[in-house]
Amino acid sequence: MKVFIVESGSTKSDWILLENGIQVSEYATLGFNPFFCTSEFIVQELYKNEGLSAHANDVQEIYFYGSGCSSAIQNEVIRTGLTSVFPSSQVNVDHDLVACAYATYQGHPAISCILGTGSNSCYFDGEKVTEVVPALGYILGDEGSGSYFGKRLLTTYLYHQLPGHVAKDFETTYGFDKQAILDRVYLQPNPNVFIASFMPFIAKHSEDPFFQTLIIDGFRCFMEAHVCCYPNYKEAELHFVGSIAGIFQASLYQAAQSLGLTITSVVGKPAEGLVNYHLKYLLKS
Repeated sequence: MKVFIVESGSTKSDWILLENGIQVSEYATLGFNPFFCTSEFIVQELYKNEGLSAHANDVQEIYFYGSGCSSAIQNEVIRTGLTSVFPSSQVNVDHDLVACAYATYQGHPAISCILGTGSNSCYFDGEKVTEVVPALGYILGDEGSGSYFGKRLLTTYLYHQLPGHVAKDFETTYGFDKQAILDRVYLQPNPNVFIASFMPFIAKHSEDPFFQTLIIDGFRCFMEAHVCCYPNYKEAELHFVGSIAGIFQASLYQAAQSLGLTITSVVGKPAEGLVNYHLKYLLKS
């Protein structure tokens, strides 16, 4: 039996192919967030990946966990796209928070957090995934995420508040003027991905005091809203997944320490943990 386990953010997706419980290959595609893409777009992108689409007719089951997959309507966008490419598969679509909870589960109740292009958190007691406060997306929320820090970078640059040497490097690296930035943010598709795409630049300058303060403050803001909201936040295990958590681990630990929090684990790419959870709990038969 062939099964795909898919962990998808807004920027990229990791696809793990299992055959009779053994991992045989993995693939990468763009991230498929139903708030920003259509079923038709998903089909087009999947057929571009020859290795992936080669399994179109021999995969029996797909477990897809994605950013934005938070309602039946959004999930149907993903399910329709995947079913069109994998017609023989039973397609299961769920929220990326569920993947986060599964990927970090160590047998104990825990608060599990996502810090990638966007951000979110949940509580997993081993059976049920629950939220206390909602994720509000890149405009109203996403504290501590790539889109949050990218937005802060762009705003500070356009307000002429960046340190001079950083502003000069930004202009040399990207060559964007104000109009080009506003066009990409307000008129082009996937503005959250565009805004988050500046994280390599921020990482390059992460030792600069300006960005050290920005990153730690952003993580504190996330934890105050999305970790401290849980009644047992000081006792429960605390896990983080996502590229931003992985890259800026030192700052994440500093932010947690300043709030009296202890981080149990930080996982940059949750796909491996997600696969292990399926093999242990969901695919035993």
